[in-house]
Formats: sequence, structure tokens, C-alpha cells
Amino acid sequence: MKELMVARRLVRDAEGERVATALARKRVDLAKIALGERGPLWWDDGAPDYNRHMAKNTPYADWFAALEMPAKQ
Repeated sequence: MKELMVARRLVRDAEGERVATALARKRVDLAKIALGERGPLWWDDGAPDYNRHMAKNTPYADWFAALEMPAKQ
């Protein structure tokens, strides 16, 4: 996590410098791969991936519908 935060600060600080920005973004990418956020899957339980789906469009629709939603302020 420390490496990722350092890399993100480098991206921020490289503003306007194309080469420095590209190198900093590559460093972010490498840190995220090391954390398992990017790159090849490191797990495979065979279950379908419902990430990026609305809950109402998944098998969890009934569960989601039963949740109490907080009142809007």
C-alpha cells in the first residue's frame, strides 16, 4: 500500500510532464498488480462474477429489495 500511495503522489506531482506522468502511472500499475488489484486472476471459485451489475439484475435481487434504504436528507 505504501508503494501505491507513493506512486499516486508521483502522478499528482508530475502534472504537465508527459514522461514523468507516464513513468509514475506505470509505477501505480505495478503496485496494483503486486496488490492483486490488476493482472491475472489469482482466484477462481467458479462462481459467476456479478461485479459491475446492479443488484436488482443479479440473483441477489430479492435480498437487495428487502434492505431498508436510508431516508434521503
